[in-house]
Order: sequence, then C-alpha cells, then structure tokens
Amino acid sequence: MPISSPLIARLLLAGAALLLTACDKIPGMGPDPAIARREAEAKAIGGGCRHGLRSIEDCYNLNERASKSAIFEGWKEMDQYMRDNKIEGVRAVEAHSEPTEQIIPDDKAKTGAKASAEGKDKPSATKPKSPEKPADQPTEKPVKKTAQ
Repeated sequence: MPISSPLIARLLLAGAALLLTACDKIPGMGPDPAIARREAEAKAIGGGCRHGLRSIEDCYNLNERASKSAIFEGWKEMDQYMRDNKIEGVRAVEAHSEPTEQIIPDDKAKTGAKASAEGKDKPSATKPKSPEKPADQPTEKPVKKTAQ
C-alpha cells in the first residue's frame, strides 16, 4: 500500500503545530520582563494622571523617562473606565519643589558643646569662661538645601 504525499504533508503539518504550541514556555522566546514592567508602569502613570485630572501633556512633562505611547494608552483606558462608571477625578496636589531652609549647626559649636559636656565630669579641667557679648557668640548659620 503506497503512502501518498498529501497524507505525509498533513501529518508533518499536524506534528509541527503540536510541537510549536508550547513556544511561549521556552526561555528567551518571550518578551523581556524589564521591558514589560516599564510598559506596565508607564500605563499606570497615564491612568494615575487621568484620575488626577492632569492633561496628557502635563503627564508627559512630569514623566519624561516613561514611554509616551504607554502613558497615552493608560490615560485613554482610565478615561474610558471613568466615563463608563461615572467616576469623578480627584484634583492632584503637586508638591512644591521650592528649596527649604534648614539650619545646620556650626562644627565649632558642636566641638564646644562636646568640650563642655566632657567638662561637666571634670570641673577642674576647664577654665570658667568669661561672659561673651551676644554678637561674639558663635551662631548657627542657615544653610539652604534644595529638595532633590
């Protein structure tokens, strides 16, 4: 009984289809997890911007490192979800990035405080200081630190 070539071709095609059904389980064949995570994060950023009543342009400017297409996709999905469920957005409160002033004590004042603390244990080791004028006393200098 001769085997016809169309039968062999069909069997080979069916066998190849069965072998290729688990290609997603082969390591290295799927998408890179880091890329998928960045895309998901950018979509979440877009959704958060939409819920926070931010325009898409503001969202792009605030998140320059994220993918614009993924931000837009997340923004659009959240917009549709909010319209379907009649959800009102919540106005986002932007933290002001103005520099805050922080007072850092002078190093000389710290060493003087240490010496006086040590001197309390040994009263004879230190000399009594003469009263200084308020202008002569070391003061703490205000140092501006910028928020990063």
